[in-house]
Amino acid sequence: MTLSMYSVALLSTLTCLSDGFSVVSGPAFHAASSSSLSAATMTRFDRLKKNYKGPKLNIDTSSIEFSYEDFSSSVESTLISFNRNDVITGSVVQYENGGALVDIGAKASAFLPLAEAGLALEASQDKAAIEDLVALDSPRQFQIISEEDENGQLLVSIRRIEYREAWERIQALQEQDDVFEATVVAVNRGGAIALVEGLRAFLPGSHLTGALPDDDLIGQTIPLKFLEVNQEANKLVVSNRRAVVEKQMKDLSRGDVVQGLVKAIKPYGAFVEVGGMSGLLHISQISYDRIDDLESVLSPGTVVKCMIIDHDKVNGRIALSTKTLEPEPGDMLKDASRVFDMAEETAKRYHERMEAERRAREEAAKDIVLGLGDGEGGDDPLADVTDSLESVLEGEQKE
Repeated sequence: MTLSMYSVALLSTLTCLSDGFSVVSGPAFHAASSSSLSAATMTRFDRLKKNYKGPKLNIDTSSIEFSYEDFSSSVESTLISFNRNDVITGSVVQYENGGALVDIGAKASAFLPLAEAGLALEASQDKAAIEDLVALDSPRQFQIISEEDENGQLLVSIRRIEYREAWERIQALQEQDDVFEATVVAVNRGGAIALVEGLRAFLPGSHLTGALPDDDLIGQTIPLKFLEVNQEANKLVVSNRRAVVEKQMKDLSRGDVVQGLVKAIKPYGAFVEVGGMSGLLHISQISYDRIDDLESVLSPGTVVKCMIIDHDKVNGRIALSTKTLEPEPGDMLKDASRVFDMAEETAKRYHERMEAERRAREEAAKDIVLGLGDGEGGDDPLADVTDSLESVLEGEQKE
């Protein structure tokens, strides 16, 4: 076969192939594109209506005074406009998997996700059910947290409303600086987590009094005070020690006998924990006798009785003394248990002695003051002075 014959055969083949394909162009192409685009923007109702294969009823609507378009525009005019972050009133009408449907008066029921059902989820260690968090047909407030989707549905939240209200209550508590109670819901290596007005607050282990941050603490309700409140950083830090110290300080005064536990020994004295407070028992206040070796007298873990001789209520510090409780000077070195057994009786005698000394000082001071006013022969040294202040001033002006 020659080259010209091959060319004729190839041309015939291409002609046949071109006749077998149809190219869509012009208006037909644009119509197909518009059809696919409109299908993509159809609502769920429109798609269901288009695919409906059931019986169709022919209803005579000539006697009806308004059309479907009139009805649709009337419905649109009565619908309320909803915006993100609006707070509206609604009620849960149905539980769904992962949330609940809420009637808020919109075209479609709003959806409440389980994670937005309330701050109670913060306290729950187990997965909570939506039925336990919100009740059916109970009007309450919801916050809109999304725009409408293609079906006109909105997402709403209870948790964000409760979160905002919780911070408002916490700010008020901080301003009052009062002691409040909270429940421990978790513990970690650094301390514990307490639930304050529905929010999680960190309790450092160093600010926990009379207990350790372990599992036994979970579920206990303890007194607390704020250490740090920072809403922008979502940070809450609380102290159990501050609350306990403040309460203890209100009931303590100088001269009271208290029981404490020696926590540490230093060259200058011993630190004693009294009701969650740290008290210093200075070496000069342990005994009337000289102490050469403090560790031979006291040791960590020893339970002692002391008298409060000074206190700092602001910082929760107290100064202690066992010297004032010695029945005889040096008894702390000879028999410390005798000192502790007789602490209350010795303290009573000590107060009586101090009161007698105070009265004696007052009497002595009064005698000194009266003695200064007595002239020779009992005469008043100012008896001969007749000029008044006014007369002296007038004389100076005339001069």
